[in-house]
Amino acid sequence: MSLTYMNILVAFVISLTGLLMYRSHMMSSLLCLEGMMLSLFVMVTITILNTHLTLASMMPIILLVFAACEAALGLALLVMVSNTYGVDYVQNLNLLQC
Repeated sequence: MSLTYMNILVAFVISLTGLLMYRSHMMSSLLCLEGMMLSLFVMVTITILNTHLTLASMMPIILLVFAACEAALGLALLVMVSNTYGVDYVQNLNLLQC
């Protein structure tokens, strides 16, 4: 495993750890998710370029589309929660309440 792959894997693990540890604020969770998607995008792109897979060349674009959809939905949810409750502190919310 080269140094580039190791750095990208470490970035993914750090983002995953941040997502698991800092779940109290929605904004920090969204930033950790974006870090995970960015490291996945770079890893997939480098892998496809190194292996010369022509059939999988659309996979980074598809991953970017899913990342954009995830970011848009996350920001819409953040705006809705902050307008409704006034804060993005997730642990104060009761999500099972109608």
